Amino acid sequence: MIEGVQVIPLKKICDERGKIMHMMRCDDAHFTKFGEIYFSTAYPGVIKGWHYHKKMTLNYCVLRGMIKLVLYDSRPKSKTKGELMELFIGEDNYCLVKIPPQIWNGYKCIGTKECLLANCPDLPHDPDEMERKDPFTKDIPYDWALKNR
Repeated sequence: MIEGVQVIPLKKICDERGKIMHMMRCDDAHFTKFGEIYFSTAYPGVIKGWHYHKKMTLNYCVLRGMIKLVLYDSRPKSKTKGELMELFIGEDNYCLVKIPPQIWNGYKCIGTKECLLANCPDLPHDPDEMERKDPFTKDIPYDWALKNR
């Protein structure tokens, strides 16, 4: 685990009509404050990354499909500096991933259908507050290719 990252299992309440999928409440222990909520989709095999936020905490939840979420800690004073964290989240592992500021993150849609990711960060989007890198940069030691194990 990367220092400060939290993975919180979420509830799905299912019946014959459909389901309710919880994400976050203002009285959850991991809730800090509301900035905005937005949704991001990706087609199978598409990589979205790398992103880095200077001040913003992210709260990712995948409602449809599956993603491989990869985090990289480049914080100079972190106990986990230089570590990677790989998570598979979505319909088969419904959870919320809380990502603190200054953690590089990216995701790849895996499986056969488009994924739908919800993010409820604690600050509204500000393009000057974030940085981006190419998913295949050599600055982050990660290979996005499928690993047959």
